[in-house]
Amino acid sequence: MPTRDELKRAVCEAIDAARDEIIRVGEDIYRHPEPGFKEFRTAGLIADHFAAWGIPFQTGLAITGVRGEILGGADGPAVAVLGELDSLIIPDHIAADPQTGAAHACGHNAQVANMLGVGLGLLRSGVHRYLAGRVVLFGVPAEEYIEIQERLELRRQGKIEFLGGKPELLRLGAFDDIDMAILTHSSTDRSFRLGVPAGSNGMVAKFVRFIGRASHAGAAPHRGINALNAAMLALSAIHANRETFQEKDTVRIHPIITKGGDVVNIVPADVRMETFVRALNLEALEDANRKVDRSLRAGALAVGAKVIIETLPGYLPLEQNPDLVRIFRLNATELVGEEGYRDLPPIQASTDAGDLSHVLPVLHPSASGSAGQIHGADFRIEDPELAYIIPAKAMAMTVVDLLADGAALAREVRAKFRPKLTKPQYLESMRRLFSVQEYAE
Repeated sequence: MPTRDELKRAVCEAIDAARDEIIRVGEDIYRHPEPGFKEFRTAGLIADHFAAWGIPFQTGLAITGVRGEILGGADGPAVAVLGELDSLIIPDHIAADPQTGAAHACGHNAQVANMLGVGLGLLRSGVHRYLAGRVVLFGVPAEEYIEIQERLELRRQGKIEFLGGKPELLRLGAFDDIDMAILTHSSTDRSFRLGVPAGSNGMVAKFVRFIGRASHAGAAPHRGINALNAAMLALSAIHANRETFQEKDTVRIHPIITKGGDVVNIVPADVRMETFVRALNLEALEDANRKVDRSLRAGALAVGAKVIIETLPGYLPLEQNPDLVRIFRLNATELVGEEGYRDLPPIQASTDAGDLSHVLPVLHPSASGSAGQIHGADFRIEDPELAYIIPAKAMAMTVVDLLADGAALAREVRAKFRPKLTKPQYLESMRRLFSVQEYAE
């Protein structure tokens, strides 16, 4: 029976041998971006790999999710390695799809390559035969919470209930038999090579419609009710509340107007806005959410417009599992040295991995190797070794630690974990957040 160190060395050697193949997959996905719940090509590429490897898999989970399983040599816990399928919409990105404007500006293409790299390493080394349990390779859809109107239409059609991929997969039971989950996110921060953020912001989303009265903008503006003015006043009211937020709560509110009217010579009567409300903890999130609603109502009241506020459950704050962090840290420092690893502060972005982390143990490290601005037009993978290969090795080594020796470490992690929410509690709390409120003078 090989030692744990021998197993880790073998899986890393197999990943090195597959280096060009792993990078090629990541670059292929980068060149063919697809937004959430539309990632059919990307899911098909993953399914093709699973079929070629001869492992059982499922497709069509939450529309585009694809899940394969590598069976160990004995029964034991299930460790999921996740790769997010979706892209953003950034039409001026250096590699944007000319038809859709979709672009990989968050590194999800690297995540999928990392996930497949773990699978390649385990299978081609034969290490999986010495593990107890299952390694679930899971391509998950729609982490980016975008195109809200389109997703609401999918919801109205009964195709989804939740607007994010992992919440929808939780609802469907796709994580019911998984004991813990790991995924690595790309970073453009060059001060480290591998690191683990302490957490991330949670968020709720809002789709807002201001309804006024149309009238000729030149001849009879006094007969109209300007819904755009209502929206602008609401934005000002939101800004006026910013001094009430505490720095420790890292509140972020960033609305956009998606429709400012119909034609220039008519007083705008239908104005639409989307926003996220983010915070590091649920108490601060609820406080900020109330203030945003109050501001939206104030803008409408000031000009006599009506406002319809549709609040949507977003993502819960991410909570890293300390036992998984400890195991990962040891493997990361072996790969990149003490000087290349960092325990990172919380990030102000949001991820639906936060939802998973309230129900099962989650590890969500970061890897450098990207350049440009994350979610920006110049984001790109600059160091393929650091973005594609090293995270695959670090996660594969962590999987070996968890499932070797009869999966003793994985069993310990699971036994110590105390979920913040059971699955029924999670679903109930998310469903309560759906609301539509209408206010008029």
